Amino acid sequence: MTEKDVKWSRKLAPFTGAENRRGAFETVLTLVLLAAFWLTAYAASQWSWWLAMPFAFVAGLMLVRVFVIQHDCGHGALFSTAKLNDRVGRMLGVLTLTPYAYWRHNHNLHHASSGNLDKRGIGDIETLTVEEYRSRGFWGRLAYRAYRSPLVLFAIGPAFVFLIKQRLPFGHMDRPGAWVSVLGTNAGIAALAVFIILVFGWKTLVFIHLPASLVGASIGVWLFYIQHQFASTFWEHAPAWERETAALEGSSFYDLPKPLMWVTGNIGIHHVHHLAARIPFWRLPQVLAAFPKFRETGRLNLMESLHCVKLTLWDERSSRLISFADFRNLRPA
Repeated sequence: MTEKDVKWSRKLAPFTGAENRRGAFETVLTLVLLAAFWLTAYAASQWSWWLAMPFAFVAGLMLVRVFVIQHDCGHGALFSTAKLNDRVGRMLGVLTLTPYAYWRHNHNLHHASSGNLDKRGIGDIETLTVEEYRSRGFWGRLAYRAYRSPLVLFAIGPAFVFLIKQRLPFGHMDRPGAWVSVLGTNAGIAALAVFIILVFGWKTLVFIHLPASLVGASIGVWLFYIQHQFASTFWEHAPAWERETAALEGSSFYDLPKPLMWVTGNIGIHHVHHLAARIPFWRLPQVLAAFPKFRETGRLNLMESLHCVKLTLWDERSSRLISFADFRNLRPA
């Protein structure tokens, strides 16, 4: 740990520490709201499935908040004991279609290597450097362009990851714990699906629960994308890579309107989260108030974030993410 790490660890230490009552309140409140919008969508479906769609969409937003709570459990930030964090996290994983322990392992690797050019490929959006893209042939470039298209990244990709990919422990097939996590979550998802079909009918599963899950998945992937994929983000090779710099410069402050900040569990204050992952999500705004420096570091508003979709390649010469259009104007090194 560097001297800078120690300094920030000490400064942010007062904001860490779980509160069981607050954690329980946030969890129960979110689940009650999720159930309320889900049941309202079901009631509306008795008149029209189209009428049910807006309520299913809001239920999807609540699933984003459920995921953020599960995410805090994975960091040991929601409750005071690891056992309680893990129990709640596993339960919520059935709703978010995410095997908790398997995801937690990959996510911790993401925190340990975010912004490190030599450790890409685990828990991140695939990002090529300009020279790596230039060295690819026609089909390699085409495959990368397809992967980085908005349709794949924010629609097809999230559906594939949450519905299919997370049903097996890809990348950790040799870890028994990963299999237990994935198969246990799969069993929970199957039980929930059977319950919905028996009580509400199969159409409710297909036209309310599935769309809500896909909305939550797409928004979740968008949030993860914008937290690290912006023009002035940070990438560096080891040993120049340094954790605090990567956290502050390689993670954005997604400054959303307050209602959206609440729905997304303040996860947009992502640079602070990467500095101190054990800060509960409800305390992240307190850090912004205490340290005005964080209000301008990596700040993106909603409109500015939309322009980040076109950024696709890391240019090591300018230390910026650039678009495919920018690439065409670059001369080889």
